[in-house]
Amino acid sequence: MILFDLDGTLVDTAHDLAYALNLQRERHGMAVLPLDVIRPYASHGSKGLLSIGFDLTPEDARFDVMREEYLALYDQVLTRKPVLFPGVAELLAALDEENMPWGVVTNKPRRFTQPLLQNIGLLERAACVVSGDDASRPKPHPDTLFLACEQAGINPHRCWYVGDAERDIQAGRAAGMKTVVALYGYLGTDDRPDEWGADVSVNAPLELLRLINGK
Repeated sequence: MILFDLDGTLVDTAHDLAYALNLQRERHGMAVLPLDVIRPYASHGSKGLLSIGFDLTPEDARFDVMREEYLALYDQVLTRKPVLFPGVAELLAALDEENMPWGVVTNKPRRFTQPLLQNIGLLERAACVVSGDDASRPKPHPDTLFLACEQAGINPHRCWYVGDAERDIQAGRAAGMKTVVALYGYLGTDDRPDEWGADVSVNAPLELLRLINGK
């Protein structure tokens, strides 16, 4: 089975994540940030977005209130224009043709994961969909990956996990899966994917087919 992270790996959600952040900045009298400034933080959830948008960390007294405000805004715009990364549609079609099950494991809360995948037409096709709040510990812990395997009835050692953040690789390795870095995702200038210990990296989704088929 092939398991995918969601934001920055399977679906390009940066436009809507950035749009919600800029709505929040405007609400607080701040200027809009360019998409290319926000984009590298899009895989890091509200924690990463609030760090670039407001220079906040979870230790700040305002963090929880600002996080709830951001999530409420994102809830209103999350289906504005999410798109599959180029090549993802063809990759998933090829996996379906080969009867290779695939699923989604994300740290995104279920309240966002389900409508997003429904909107983009993937919810019913996936063998499993596990969100960050479906288990007691999200990535980098392996709990959600184990839950996905349980739902699909497949041994973790027969799975690949594909993601664009270090925590994805940490979780996949902890679960005993083969791991793949999606270099086309939301990597920032400070990221060092070659140091994450992944089995392999890909520059485009369709490269996964050659890996899976051993070519």
